Amino acid sequence: MHQIHPNDQRLLAAIQTAVKNDATTSALPFRRWLWAAFILYAGLSVALYSALFWVKSPWFFALAFVGYGYSTLLLAFNFAHDLAHGTVFRQNAANHWVFVALYTLMGAHAEAWKIRHIQAHHLAPNVQEYDPDIQMTSLIRLSPDAPRRWFHRYQHWYGPLAYTIYSLYWIFIKDFALFFTNKDARLTRYKTTAYKISFWVQKIVYFTYLLVIPLLFSGQEWWVVIASFVAMHLLMSVFLLFTFLMTHHVEGTLYPEVDGNGQIHTSWVMNQIGSSNDMHPFSRAVNFLLGGFNNHTAHHLFPAVHHFYYPRMSRVLYKVLADNGITPNSTTYWGGVVSHWRLLRRMGNG
Repeated sequence: MHQIHPNDQRLLAAIQTAVKNDATTSALPFRRWLWAAFILYAGLSVALYSALFWVKSPWFFALAFVGYGYSTLLLAFNFAHDLAHGTVFRQNAANHWVFVALYTLMGAHAEAWKIRHIQAHHLAPNVQEYDPDIQMTSLIRLSPDAPRRWFHRYQHWYGPLAYTIYSLYWIFIKDFALFFTNKDARLTRYKTTAYKISFWVQKIVYFTYLLVIPLLFSGQEWWVVIASFVAMHLLMSVFLLFTFLMTHHVEGTLYPEVDGNGQIHTSWVMNQIGSSNDMHPFSRAVNFLLGGFNNHTAHHLFPAVHHFYYPRMSRVLYKVLADNGITPNSTTYWGGVVSHWRLLRRMGNG
């Protein structure tokens, strides 16, 4: 577990007090924003999915397929993550089942991701053997504590290319590996009958609505449907993975060490701050687009707060941190892409 530092406890208390004193935003703008985001991203997704059945040109069909992938990804960015943390509805059951529905649209197993995200990633981000997000594949070395292999010296070249197949790997291989094996001990005790039924229902629904139904009713050749499905994943996956990885894996982010007794050599507060990276943290427009992933320091300190509030919270948070001599990691979006590429090169060579 993390080391405990009294100074960090005082820092967290100061942040909480400052945020609470500034929390003057009413619930009304939040609800309006919630409906606006849902109508935009869900409406766009419905329109593009419907287009699969009335466009005649294979090229427009492929464009609609790719567009649908991006629109559902933005819908998931803006709702699924918050639902997983229980910040959209007052009822936990409502948060959970709407979250499952959105992840089903994406093809990913909702329960497996949620358990690993809440109980492992948020507990100890960027800590080797604790955080599953830095163990996505042995092809990519993100942590200085991860084993280094000869091919990692080239990962800054093949990594971005490998990122294009990540969502396909996730829905076709990773989910099934986690389901059929005990590779992640955290999941073992959750593999109840309900968990197993939910897994199969989610997979059947996904492949039915996004492959079987278009194959039967779109009027396109079978190979056009398959090629469009694959193209959607290849293009969507780059945006998905770069956005996710830049929240924690750029130059300057912290990778805390663990001793032989399992003690993490960083306090919880500094682990959350040091391992996170923000992208345009004060921008409401970027926050609206990326669903708060650009405000990752605020999110890791306050995961029970909806991302609608993060731009304002980040202004308060940055001031408190500056007053305590702490500078959080922050890049632009494209600066984060470049910084992540440089991190890949450094992790591959050292």
